[in-house]
Amino acid sequence: MPQFDLPLDDLRRYRPDLPEPKDFDAFWQKTLQEARQHGLDARFEAVELPLTGVRVFDVTYAGFGGHPVKGWLILPAGTEVGAEGTLPAVVEYIGYGGGRGLPHMHLLWAAAGYAHFVTDTRGQGSGGWAQGDTPDPVGSGPAYPGFMTRGIEDPHDYYYRRLYVDAVRAVEAVRAHPLVDATRVAALGISQGGGVALAVGGLVPDLAAVAADVPFLCDFPRATTLTDRPPYSEIGLYLKARRDGQERVFSTLSYFDGVHFAARGRAPALFSAALQDQTCPPSTVFAAFNAYAGSERSMEVYGFNDHEGGGPYQQGVQLRWLKGYLRH
Repeated sequence: MPQFDLPLDDLRRYRPDLPEPKDFDAFWQKTLQEARQHGLDARFEAVELPLTGVRVFDVTYAGFGGHPVKGWLILPAGTEVGAEGTLPAVVEYIGYGGGRGLPHMHLLWAAAGYAHFVTDTRGQGSGGWAQGDTPDPVGSGPAYPGFMTRGIEDPHDYYYRRLYVDAVRAVEAVRAHPLVDATRVAALGISQGGGVALAVGGLVPDLAAVAADVPFLCDFPRATTLTDRPPYSEIGLYLKARRDGQERVFSTLSYFDGVHFAARGRAPALFSAALQDQTCPPSTVFAAFNAYAGSERSMEVYGFNDHEGGGPYQQGVQLRWLKGYLRH
């Protein structure tokens, strides 16, 4: 598959003119205030598994609307119960269609000495690769199959409003565990998870680091007209039927664009982009990277990869990079 987007030199300069809602900050401040009216109620139940290197907890906490959200907390074995605040933590968000899966799928970060919190994705986890255990009890109006157009006519009803709140509350949940050092928490993810991590980085001002691999949910106007792959294609197919809805739809999406959250991010950030990626085109990734407000940011570029991006190579980069921000 050839490279199809802008040349790399142009990508490094790409800064789209994306209108930002005047009430963007007020919208999210009110949204999080409403969410925090519900007690976090983070519960950690030990799970017995034939794994000797980790301790696993089945987690439930209150997300958007007080709805219960599931997760796994995976700790290095041998961590002393009384050693409060000793562990740095990595909060991981999952790619599109996936859920938290099973604990043995998530051993890397605990093996590196971190508390690893894998949060579920409401309503997702039936896509054939990682099961989910968190329903989305909120309905929506007419939508194209998938998650991209659920409630898309109004930002208050949009699916990703609920998901971003769940993601912020996941940080609060892992910080509530007595073994976690609340000052050393990073957010990361791939694709949808990377886009969610960027949103969290813009909404939680005191994260230690953010790592967004080939992030989804960035520069919606370009993404939806440049690629015909799902999930972005769901939006185009919705508008194909609702031909008078373009202005409303893109107005809603502007409240959820990773570029706007990047402009509010302050934590050190590591991005990656794949130049043959037709799912999350590289220009949309660079749009967020170039907008990122934090002074410490870096980008890994994979010239001959599609949406798999750097895969295990990028994980190796992250392991080395995060060590500088999460270790004392």
